[in-house]
Amino acid sequence: MNVMNQTIVTEILLLGLHELPSFKTLFLFFLLIFPMMTVYGNSLIIWLVGSTSSLQSPMYFFLTQLSLSDLLITTTIVPNTLYITYNDGGSTSVSGCVIQFYFFASTEATECFLLSIMAYDRYLAICNPLRYSSLMNPTACITLAFISWLLGFSMELIVLISTMYLQFCGPNVIDHFFCDLAPLLKLSCSDTIYVEMEVLILSVPISFIPLVSIAVFYAYIVQAALRISTMSGRSKVFSTCSSHLIVVSIFYGTLTGIYLLPTKNKSTTVNKMLSLLYTVVTPMINPIIYSLRNRDIKEAFKKCVAL
Repeated sequence: MNVMNQTIVTEILLLGLHELPSFKTLFLFFLLIFPMMTVYGNSLIIWLVGSTSSLQSPMYFFLTQLSLSDLLITTTIVPNTLYITYNDGGSTSVSGCVIQFYFFASTEATECFLLSIMAYDRYLAICNPLRYSSLMNPTACITLAFISWLLGFSMELIVLISTMYLQFCGPNVIDHFFCDLAPLLKLSCSDTIYVEMEVLILSVPISFIPLVSIAVFYAYIVQAALRISTMSGRSKVFSTCSSHLIVVSIFYGTLTGIYLLPTKNKSTTVNKMLSLLYTVVTPMINPIIYSLRNRDIKEAFKKCVAL
């Protein structure tokens, strides 16, 4: 497209949740309370795991990494969303918008890898218990976590660089409360086909392969559980894995609802509500799920409170 005679856009206007003005106070309330609960819940898990000897295991180490990713998502999205909602809109630079998307997408990609590693950890613990300690030693855990963060941020860096080369020459309005990639690309007057192809190709190693690996690991876990003769033994296996399965279901369920389902009949308001669930609510409920369904964490919390 010829952009020589068009004005280059340097700022982008985010409209926020303007279509529901009567719920503005309610949204502001939730945008204050939910992030506070997110920070408290995830920080509490990180502190409990770091300070309690009974929680020094690979499963809880990876749980702290998941909590770190939830904290990063919250700090990336919520502060600007609060400002935009309170002021009925707000502006940001194009580079700032792209960088916000990069940190959001990188953290979500990292979470995909972490959830897959957590499933692998449960697979080894249940299906290969004799070699579990040697395979999941501290060095291996740190290495797997580092690789997850490295892959998440390096893969999304490809999209960041490509997006930075795009030109934006009007309009400059995004009807959303944060800088997601799809509405951002719609504003570009450059050819975005290469960026879209990059996103499509990268979605395979970032989201599809981890999801398939989680399904495979749990298929083996179910097989192992069914071979256990006692009902109490089976219940222990499923209880150990239930929290992780719930988190995976919520994570990939909202991911599917926002990015994979057809958008033709999905209103902007519905899309924003799903995005709020994905960016604000899910990071808050993850520590709640693990805390309420995990006896070790509840016992560690009781001991710390009693001190």
